[in-house]
Amino acid sequence: MSEMKLHPVSLDRMVRAVEKVRERLLRTASALEKAGIPYAVVGGNAVAAWVSRVDEAAVRNTQDVDVLIRRSDFERVKVALEAIGFVHGNAMEVEFFLDGPGAKVREAVHLLMASEKVKPEYTSATPDVTQSEHTGDFRFIALEPLVEMKLNSWRRKDQVHLLDMIGVHLIDDTWPARFPPALGDRLQQLLDDPEG
Repeated sequence: MSEMKLHPVSLDRMVRAVEKVRERLLRTASALEKAGIPYAVVGGNAVAAWVSRVDEAAVRNTQDVDVLIRRSDFERVKVALEAIGFVHGNAMEVEFFLDGPGAKVREAVHLLMASEKVKPEYTSATPDVTQSEHTGDFRFIALEPLVEMKLNSWRRKDQVHLLDMIGVHLIDDTWPARFPPALGDRLQQLLDDPEG
């Protein structure tokens, strides 16, 4: 087994890692807006946008950029992002754009299609891009559809994101009733036992 090469601990490297994600998000949003393409930022960056409205200190960093678009706009999105240096890729039915030819998959913009189920077994489809608001820098998904997306995915990181939103009181005991029972039950589990 080969040894992993470790770089020295550096505050500059830590800060740069966070800045690169933010820069990728802003470049993507700017390109889509200039092209007149409706979109909404989802995933960890949308969670961060919502959490930051309540408590900046509670914001969690994320590695990639997830963007919701309409399937009918995909070719226009491809043109807009490739024009600013992104490289299109597709794996396991997921469309993504690497941040340059030598970039890692972690350094990508991942696309989700609006009003479609991400996986067949999900309870509900993704929202439409119109269920969003603008920060001034980028458009991000509204809170309730974001929570529903996280409940559908239900991976460990989705649960952590939901706990972050519970922790700053964006979500309370009234929320489980807003969703189909299978999703409401998931949310109730986190509300009942936030420490897991």
